[in-house]
Amino acid sequence: MSQHNPHRRDSLKTLAALGAAGTLGGWQGLARAQAPLTVGVIYVGPRDDYGYNQAHAQAAAEVKKMAGIKVVEEENVPETAAVQKTMTGMIKQDGAKLLFPTSFGYFDPHILALAPKNPDVRFSHCGGMWSEGMPKNAGSFFGYIDECQFLNGVIAGHMSKSGKIAFVAAKPIPQVLRNINAFTMGARSVKPGITCSVIFTGDWSMAVKEAEATNSLADQGCDVFTMHVDGPKVIVETAAKRGKMVCGYHASQAKLAPNAYLTGAEWNWLTAYKTIIEAAQTGKPHPNFLRGGLKEGYVKMSAYGAMVTDAAKKQADDTKAKMVAGSFDIFKGPLKDNKGKEVIAAGKVFKQTDIELEKMNYLVEGVNGSF
Repeated sequence: MSQHNPHRRDSLKTLAALGAAGTLGGWQGLARAQAPLTVGVIYVGPRDDYGYNQAHAQAAAEVKKMAGIKVVEEENVPETAAVQKTMTGMIKQDGAKLLFPTSFGYFDPHILALAPKNPDVRFSHCGGMWSEGMPKNAGSFFGYIDECQFLNGVIAGHMSKSGKIAFVAAKPIPQVLRNINAFTMGARSVKPGITCSVIFTGDWSMAVKEAEATNSLADQGCDVFTMHVDGPKVIVETAAKRGKMVCGYHASQAKLAPNAYLTGAEWNWLTAYKTIIEAAQTGKPHPNFLRGGLKEGYVKMSAYGAMVTDAAKKQADDTKAKMVAGSFDIFKGPLKDNKGKEVIAAGKVFKQTDIELEKMNYLVEGVNGSF
C-alpha cells in the first residue's frame, strides 16, 4: 500500500502579490505571483534512498528555488492504481498543471489513463516510451546514462584484479540491459577477457535480495560491483564490507563507502526538468520525447576515488571527451550476445538517438547471466 502522509507535501510558500508595487514588476510579474505553476513530483520510494528517488528529489529541490513555481511531492507511491489516486489528488486538490511521475511503471497504464481525462495538465514521465498516437499532454524524458556506465566499466576494467566484475539489477527491461551491456563493454575495452556476472533481484527495491546477490557475486570472485536498482545503498555497503570495489549509480554513494567507491554514473535531472517547466510556463508545446547524455548535461560522473589509478582516469577521461564530441559510439558491430548470436552486424553503428537501443532485449558477450 502507498504510505500516505497527511503532511506528505513540501511546497513553497505562496508567492506574495506585488500589490501596490506593481510598477516594479509589471502586470506580468503580478500574474505570476498570483498564479504560480504548481508542479507535482511522485516517487516510488523514499527521497533519501541514495539512488533513483534521491536523484529526482535533488532536482525537485532546485525547482523549488525557481520563481513562479510551487512544488508538491509524494514518496513511497507503488506502481499500481495508487499512483492514479496520487496524481488525481495533486490535480484536484493542489491545482497541479505539470506532473513528474518518476517511476518506470507509472507510465503504462496509469499516465496513459489519466492524461486524456485531464487535457489541461502536462504529464512528464521518466523513462517511458512516448510515441505518436499517445496523448499530446503526456511525454517522456530520459538520459543516456549507459555512457556513464561504459565509463564505470572502463574504471572497473583497470581496477579489477580477478577479471570478474559484477552487476546487481532489478528487472531485465531494455534500459537495465543497456546499462549492463555498456558496463561490460567498457570493462572489455580495457581487458577483452573480463567477464561480468549479473543477478536480477526481481524488483526495484528489495534490500534482502540485493544483499544476498552482492554476497553471492563476491563469493564467486567478483571484485568490482555496480548496479541498477532504485537504492544502491545496500549493495554499496555490502560490497565494501566484503573488501570489494564499487562504481555507483543514480546519485553519489561515495560517503557510504569512501574507501571502496571508485566513481559512479549519476543523473542530472534538473536539465530535463527545466526544459519541461519552461515549456509549461511559456505555453510552448509539451516536450513529448526528451533525451540527452553527457553532452547535453542529463548525466554526469561521480568524482574519482583516491584509489583510482592515473591510467584508469586517463582512459575514462579520453573516452568521455570523445562521447561529448560525438565521436564515440558504444553499440556498434560486430557484436554478439552472450549466447553467441550476432545482434549487431559488422559495419552497423547505433547512435544514442536510435530507437532500437531503447528496445534492447539481449545481454552481450562477456555477461554471465540470463533472464
